[in-house]
Amino acid sequence: MKTIKLDKSIHRGGEVVLIHFPHDQLLGEAVRKITNVRWSKSLKSWYAPYSIAMLNEIKILFDTIALIDASMLKETIAKENLSATPDSYRDEMTNKEKKLSDATLKQIEKFINWLHSRRYSENTVKTYSEALKAFLLYFHTKSILEITNDDLIEFNNKHILSNKFSASYQNQVVNAIKLFYRTMQNIKMDVELIHRPKNPKLLPNVLSKEEIKSILDATQNIKHRAMLSLIYACGLRCGEILRLTPAHVDTKRMVLIIKQSKGRKDRIAPLSSKIVELLQSYYKAYKPQLFLFEGAKRGEAYDARSLQNVLKQNLARTNINKPVSLHWLRHSYATHLLENGTDLRYIQEILGHSSSKTTEIYTHVSNKSIQKIVSPFDTL
Repeated sequence: MKTIKLDKSIHRGGEVVLIHFPHDQLLGEAVRKITNVRWSKSLKSWYAPYSIAMLNEIKILFDTIALIDASMLKETIAKENLSATPDSYRDEMTNKEKKLSDATLKQIEKFINWLHSRRYSENTVKTYSEALKAFLLYFHTKSILEITNDDLIEFNNKHILSNKFSASYQNQVVNAIKLFYRTMQNIKMDVELIHRPKNPKLLPNVLSKEEIKSILDATQNIKHRAMLSLIYACGLRCGEILRLTPAHVDTKRMVLIIKQSKGRKDRIAPLSSKIVELLQSYYKAYKPQLFLFEGAKRGEAYDARSLQNVLKQNLARTNINKPVSLHWLRHSYATHLLENGTDLRYIQEILGHSSSKTTEIYTHVSNKSIQKIVSPFDTL
């Protein structure tokens, strides 16, 4: 099988993805099918406007007829990211003298083992351990027991805030530090004095039913349509739909079984006859082996990034000019349930929220009651 190589460059004032491959009739016919693709004599390469959607289009087009080598593309992107990093932080990254001591590394390893023993999810273990390493590396000249609350304040101001990292990242660091120091003895840091940053109280992003329908109608592939439809039809998180197996679709009870979701909880969501018909048509066409939705290799779960790209491609075919993500479909499902008169307690159970306060946020975006309010302006 022939190999195509991808790279990134600037051409005629814009970012482009370069597509290199040896002369081949089949590959030549395939590359001409790429949206807005052109041949450049100066670059001696085919090229197209650079975007994630374009990379996904190339992947889908060449997946079965060629091997895709994206190593040069990844190197170029890595260099761009490094050059875009603030000088102070880049100097810190390239400072080879900043290394954690063996004693600190052992404590981090113990912390990771402790997290595993408490059955924290792999994502949480990775997030906490990486956040803790970043914090301890910042104070690499100090031992763990020498670090104080004042150091945490300095880290927040000189590292997190100066580099404009998000409040959610700051929260992860604080959570990791508090948990780490709680598991240690003879600590100097008073974990009770560590305060989490205040997250902005943002309303969930919601699409109208008409916008949801336009996105689903723009979906040309039945697998993609089934995945996006099921996310909206059952209010699923991205990771939840990727872990589903055919056995989780209970057509006798007309429920979808979501196993070990966020917080290691099982729950069920009601299935409509319409979504069941769509899933049955998809199943007959693809016959998945292990997971309900599989990627290019049978038996392997569909890739989360590919699913995000599917949504972006469909958005491009609509007139919706919003930065829609997969989670918007879940928010929209909950809001539309509320507008249809579904009790908040049931919505909480369906979504798998531990606290009713999380579910109550949808009351702030539901327009069912708001539309009944008469503006005093109308009475002037």
